[in-house]
Amino acid sequence: MLTASCLTGWASGLWKSHNNLTMTTWRGVLDQRLQHQREQHLERSLTAFQSIDTTHIQKPGADRALINFSSNDYLGLRSHPELAAAIAESSRLPVAGAGAARLLSGNHPLHEQLELELAEFFSRDAAMLFSTGYVANLAVLQALGRRGDVIIQDRLCHASLIDGARLADSKLLRYRHLDTDHCQTLLEQPAGLQIVTTDGVFSMDGDLAPVTELAGLARSHEALLIVDDAHGIGVLGEQGLGLLEHAGLSQADVPLLLGTFGKSFGLAGAFVAGDQQLIDYLRNFARGWIYSTAPPLPLVAAQRRALQITVSEPERRHRLHQRISYFKQLAKQLQLPLLPSDTAIQPIQIGPSAVALDLQAKLETLGFYVAAIRPPTVPKGTARLRITLSSEHQQSDIDRLLMALAENIGQFSDAD
Repeated sequence: MLTASCLTGWASGLWKSHNNLTMTTWRGVLDQRLQHQREQHLERSLTAFQSIDTTHIQKPGADRALINFSSNDYLGLRSHPELAAAIAESSRLPVAGAGAARLLSGNHPLHEQLELELAEFFSRDAAMLFSTGYVANLAVLQALGRRGDVIIQDRLCHASLIDGARLADSKLLRYRHLDTDHCQTLLEQPAGLQIVTTDGVFSMDGDLAPVTELAGLARSHEALLIVDDAHGIGVLGEQGLGLLEHAGLSQADVPLLLGTFGKSFGLAGAFVAGDQQLIDYLRNFARGWIYSTAPPLPLVAAQRRALQITVSEPERRHRLHQRISYFKQLAKQLQLPLLPSDTAIQPIQIGPSAVALDLQAKLETLGFYVAAIRPPTVPKGTARLRITLSSEHQQSDIDRLLMALAENIGQFSDAD
């Protein structure tokens, strides 16, 4: 016969056994997932680099620098002395950090001045600062998408746009890459608010969204079109306003533009710019902005200066386009398998992740850093070397990289 003490002991033992099983299980599950990443050549880890100058980086303790072809610093601004000077000057203010969110006591005249300058630069009613482009996309789509609404995206949109749509209480539909006919089909489905979102320049392919056609579709279906032009601003357009200037589109065509200071401007942070109603709406409903501490003032001072330099030094953009044209011409002569791109992003699709990693390692031994991009950042089976060009790359840098690729890419493909 079981006594009360026996039952108590049995229950205690069962609880301990269950508790140990739970701990073992969650660790086991995580270990399984990590092991799968390793087996698929998808594991990610950090590598420390020291910047020597705009286009050269070096691992601590290494005996030589690498020519960096994996930076988004398209105009070479991150090493511009005036940005460092702006940070140094603003660091003499009584405080460095904002100390609170913008809607509390964190709003500073520098924040408002930069927003006014961004609105003027992009010919828009108003602008808002965000801590990062990722947060901006999460916040914007979370704020706009409600139950009964539909968010329609290009299938190769950036992860932040996908995650923002998932965060919204809306239905997410994705059209085939650059396929405006498919987008139109999705727009014909009944919904409340329809939101069409796309990258301007696609970050892993370097190709351009068909924004003129998308603007026409959005207008005819009374949908809201949002363009994340993180990789186009500073690079495209006569004044560096991005893909929308390049395509001749205005605020009326694309009511909300998202941009970042982390690419051509050489810094960090992000912004959205659009008509006044949209900006007023986001200030009331964008949780990623409402509940974030305002950007630190030294960063804002540098962001303002970067915006001014983009206007005052157009030769950087012109030089970048010369580098792009030269790269494409020589790559064609060497019969390298470039993806179709006319931007600073020039990918070479390899296929298997293991082969892309091996080629990355080989290039490093030859003095170049070109990161292998693997799933889930790109679709399965499309791992690639994502080569990015800067206005500060020398023609000789490009010559040497392309010759190294021409001499080695074939042997890695054959080995697979």
